[in-house]
Amino acid sequence: MPNDPQPLSAQDALVAVMIATSVSDENIRTSELVTIERIVNHLPVFADYDADHIAAMANLVFDLFEEEDGVDALLGLVKDSMPEPLYETVYALCCDVAAADGRLTDQELRMLEEIRHQFEIPRLNAAAIERGARARHMVL
Repeated sequence: MPNDPQPLSAQDALVAVMIATSVSDENIRTSELVTIERIVNHLPVFADYDADHIAAMANLVFDLFEEEDGVDALLGLVKDSMPEPLYETVYALCCDVAAADGRLTDQELRMLEEIRHQFEIPRLNAAAIERGARARHMVL
């Protein structure tokens, strides 16, 4: 089909799912966008990533979220693009984005749950990742 989305690079897929986590509560906060930018600028997995792709990934997420099964379609694209050793990285980065503003909405929690299930993150591993994100984003 000509309208089938093109396969994503693993890096594009990571960016797309982080943006989706931010968008999931329909309130994109500056702290979440800054977190995504910081992650892309500093983590080794993005060492050779062209940050100009972020806008294209945002547009992809917005387009997919307008569809009835857009979240499922996005997560399927991301999983198809992601090597299995990075499945926990997907979840960890999304937890960091969700925690960036200091609060988790029900929509963000549901999105994280969808990601956890899609990538088959064991519950104990997920709890450790979540606790790490919470610890990194604590405030005084």
